[in-house]
Amino acid sequence: MTPFPFAAIVGQDEMKTAMVLTAIDPRIGGVLVFGDRGTGKSTAVRALAALLPPIEAVAGCPCNSARAEDCPDWADVTDTTITHRPTPVVDLPLGVTEDRVTGALDIERALTRGEKAFEAGLLARANRGYLYIDEVNLLEDHIVDLLLDVAQSGENVVEREGMSIRHPARFVLVGSGNPEEGELRPQLLDRFGLSVEVKSPDDIDTRIEVIRRRDAYENDHAAFMAEWAPQDATLRDRILAARAALPQVRTSGVALHDCAAVCLALGSDGLRGELTLLRAARALAAHERAPEVTRAHIRAAAPMALRHRLRRDPLDEAGSTARVARQLAEVLP
Repeated sequence: MTPFPFAAIVGQDEMKTAMVLTAIDPRIGGVLVFGDRGTGKSTAVRALAALLPPIEAVAGCPCNSARAEDCPDWADVTDTTITHRPTPVVDLPLGVTEDRVTGALDIERALTRGEKAFEAGLLARANRGYLYIDEVNLLEDHIVDLLLDVAQSGENVVEREGMSIRHPARFVLVGSGNPEEGELRPQLLDRFGLSVEVKSPDDIDTRIEVIRRRDAYENDHAAFMAEWAPQDATLRDRILAARAALPQVRTSGVALHDCAAVCLALGSDGLRGELTLLRAARALAAHERAPEVTRAHIRAAAPMALRHRLRRDPLDEAGSTARVARQLAEVLP
């Protein structure tokens, strides 16, 4: 069945905005979605990927390479025809083995032909697309360490069974989870560019609309998709226009000062917060067709870019979102 239309998702505006921003500029670094079960987290990821235009890729390349010269040597690609593929969305399940993630020796070819060949893993399939991890806070530590290395370098390196394999692994990392089931390791938490909190709707009209749309999607699928296709097409065009406009969006010294001042006031570690805030604000400006980054864009992007980078303060009982809002009011009045 065709994924649920992205434009038809009811509410959850911050989550949808964060995902659109990463579609405009993947360098933002992915999205962490924490909240209640059944709030449309996985639906939104698949809907966005279905919304985006197909990618151009070499037909025989397991890494979705855009050009024949980019295909890794170990892949022995013979079909170099350029085809169109849907934007990849790869699920990384809990309990997955390291070999399944990174790739490993192709046992079938080794046994039948006596050849030592590499079988690509999930990271190769996710290249130029999305890697989605549900219940990311329950992921095993050794897989977390592996993802940290790949997210940092944009390259997957496999050294085993006498093989030395490298291939590009650049993807938008999307993780979802329920904070009641465990916290996320700080090292992985920091690798997500944006973080959003989703909650179950607390008014009856919104809940009724969610039920109505989901019921129509399941029981009158063709009519429902036809109804929402124009809205999805409009959003797709806006994302493509924002991608094209992004390099021309101006960033003034005042905007840079504002980004640094907010992060300094919040006490965020390192400089990744400033860089992510700047990229998110710039992508938001491009999405709104603004010629330059303004303080309004920075204020809008700051909660998503910074709430998961705050240090614990035992003397401050306010939540991370409230702390960001409080500092924004003081630093960027």
